[in-house]
Amino acid sequence: MFLRAAFVRRITFFLLFGVLSASPVDALAQEQHEDEIVANLAGGRAIVHVAKDAIIFAAINQPVERNSIPPRVMDLDATHIGILFGASEWRIPADPKPIRLDHNFQRVSRGDARYQASPSEGETDLETIGIAFLEKLRPLIAQLHHKIDFSPDDPIFQIVMIGYAPNEYGPEVWVVEYRMEQEQVATRGDYWQTRIQRPRFTQLYPPEKHAPRTVVESRYPPDAKGPTLAELIQSNDPNITHLGSGEQRFAKVLDNIRGGQAQKASPVDSADFMRAVLPLIAGNATFVLGTMDEHRGFEWMVPPEEPVEKVQEDKNRPPDAPTLRRPIKP
Repeated sequence: MFLRAAFVRRITFFLLFGVLSASPVDALAQEQHEDEIVANLAGGRAIVHVAKDAIIFAAINQPVERNSIPPRVMDLDATHIGILFGASEWRIPADPKPIRLDHNFQRVSRGDARYQASPSEGETDLETIGIAFLEKLRPLIAQLHHKIDFSPDDPIFQIVMIGYAPNEYGPEVWVVEYRMEQEQVATRGDYWQTRIQRPRFTQLYPPEKHAPRTVVESRYPPDAKGPTLAELIQSNDPNITHLGSGEQRFAKVLDNIRGGQAQKASPVDSADFMRAVLPLIAGNATFVLGTMDEHRGFEWMVPPEEPVEKVQEDKNRPPDAPTLRRPIKP
């Protein structure tokens, strides 16, 4: 495992678009002043509590560098949202408008013939979403032609997918990680080809059969230190225990989580509990909080400071098809 600071040094890099010239100094100067693209990172935590008939999710912003961006929440399809971490924004100094992976994302229908290859580790509908992000990352990563001190085991980009699976499978939470690899071109000196690998899927929820059902969490960088919310609850952290002693309904939520039956907790009480506990674990960090219901849709409890952009609708999607996107309540 690598240290947080080392992770930042490795991932804060420049993609160089410059054309090679006869003079390395001239080429470097041209690249540095005209053609650099910078990956801006989003760091922090995604916390998900699957309660009875609802999903409560939160994202805490924990910057990994000075120019970090917050984790961004976006609509993925009719039944999933995504929380984006890592290199989700790219910026060219000459262009004031950043390249954001959460913008101009077009929903891909499950029957799209472009994505009929057998899935790797994710379910078919999530695989289509994962490949759509892969195609957005590919032209950015492909422009990296210098050796980068970055471990191939470290994800450069990460999505936490939250929603409802088809065929009454129920709530699900996946972490999708994107890694890159480099290969030196022997005939071109210090020139490297950089490729983005296919996404790797890890299911956080539901757990294995008979395993306890509790609050799940994902972090970026992956080795960020500190106890998870589930660990704080199980260890009877005094600040969290105080919430339960002050509110009987919160005590019931805590009992459900500690008993491995978080899915039986009241959705309203669980959402209010998350709203109360987040400031305790986030400290001065900003956070967002929302709820999802398979039938009634998606609502913010603590919305982001910037608006959430809708995905571009699939032209073949019926106009009355269900959606999780709902207006933000005042």
